[in-house]
Amino acid sequence: MSQRGQGPDFIEALARGLDVLRCFSAELPQMTLTQVAQAAGLARPTARRILLTLEEIGYVRASDGVHALTPKVLELGMAYVGSLGLWDMARPHLERLVQQTGESSSMAQLDGSDIVYVARVAVPKLITLNVDIGTRFPAMVTSQGKVLLAALPPEVALHVLKEPSRSGLPERKKIPDSRVLEILAEVREQGWALADEELAPGVRSVSVGVTDLAGTVRASMNVTVNAQETSIDKLVKEHLPQLRAAAEATSEDWSRWQSRPVKVEHGQ
Repeated sequence: MSQRGQGPDFIEALARGLDVLRCFSAELPQMTLTQVAQAAGLARPTARRILLTLEEIGYVRASDGVHALTPKVLELGMAYVGSLGLWDMARPHLERLVQQTGESSSMAQLDGSDIVYVARVAVPKLITLNVDIGTRFPAMVTSQGKVLLAALPPEVALHVLKEPSRSGLPERKKIPDSRVLEILAEVREQGWALADEELAPGVRSVSVGVTDLAGTVRASMNVTVNAQETSIDKLVKEHLPQLRAAAEATSEDWSRWQSRPVKVEHGQ
C-alpha cells in the first residue's frame, strides 16, 4: 500500500479507506473480507468497518460475502478517468453520432439492477431526461439496461434484477421472470434493444453493446429521441445503423488501447 504521511495533519483512517479502494483491480474485481484485509495490510475488523462504510455511501457493494466496487467510484476521479480507457475512446464517436443524428447519446454500465450513466453528449430538446454522469435508472425500463442484462447468463440476469433499485424512482410493477427472459432473449438475438416510453413519457431510445478486448459487453451506447418527433421505424432504420457503427468503432479503439504495450518500470 501507499507510503504513509508523516505530517501532523495526516489522517490515517482516510488513507486506509483509499488503500481498500485501491485493492480492487481488473485481476481482482471481487474480493472477500479476508482478501481485502490481506491486500490492504489491515486487521479484519478494520477492513470490515471500512467496507461497511464504503458500502453505505455507495462506493462498494456486497453480495454473499463478496465485495466489489460500484461505478460511483468514478466520481472520485472523473477528470483523470475521462482521459483514459473506454471513456476517452468513446467520446469522439459519441460526438460524431450526435452530429449525425441530431439526438442525444449516452453510455452506461450495469450496477446491480440499475444502469449508471458514465458518458453523455446531449442536445437541447423540449422533452428530455435530466441525466448527468452517475445518474442511475432501473435497468429493465431502459434500452441500455436491456442490452447489458442480455449479455449476462439468463440466471445471472434474473438474480441481478432481484436487487433493489437505488435509482430513487418509485417502484414499478414487477415484470414476471418468464417475460424478462423472453425480452432478453430477443435482445440477445437481434443485438440491440428498444425502450419505448418505458422510463418516462415521450422518451424513446435504442441501444447496442460496447465490447472490450475479449469481446465481452462492458457498456452500452444509446440514441435517445422525443417519441412525438421520431417514430420507432426511423429510430431503428436510420439511427440504429449509425449507432452500431459508433459502438463498433468505440469497441475497436478500446480493444487497441487495452492491447497496447505497457511500460514496466524496473524496481516496481
